[in-house]
Amino acid sequence: MYNKAVLMGRICNDLELKTIQSGVSVLSFRLAVDRAYQAKGEERKADFFNIVAWRSTAEFISKYFSKGRMILVEGELQTRQYVDKNGSTQNVVELVVNTAHFTGEPKSSGGYGGYGPNAPTPPPAPSALPENKAPAAVSSGSTSDFVETGSDDDYPF
Repeated sequence: MYNKAVLMGRICNDLELKTIQSGVSVLSFRLAVDRAYQAKGEERKADFFNIVAWRSTAEFISKYFSKGRMILVEGELQTRQYVDKNGSTQNVVELVVNTAHFTGEPKSSGGYGGYGPNAPTPPPAPSALPENKAPAAVSSGSTSDFVETGSDDDYPF
């Protein structure tokens, strides 16, 4: 079985980091994600998702993000039920966050990607090349690093 979802959108509410009785941090918020399709003459539509983050992920999000900020979250979809104040059973679908990422959106008050002027600079992406350039062999179109193989029978496709 496989359960993974990736969403990128804007945080809809003020973030309030909570701690449960066992001392574990938890953060719940709503995420507005624009739909890809927009009919001519109509306002862009968005879907709203319930997001839950635990422990250090919750602390990270509450420290570096805020209402209205863009965030990319990856995690698993989970369902749960609860009984509301009227005694009705409600079903909820939530994305339980495994990782959260900056989107590269500039912050209007200075800084970048959710970091303020006094906050540490974000770490570089692990696979990023200097100045976002491709390796020389790729950018020049050189094929000297490639070796021709025998037949197509060795490949599984």
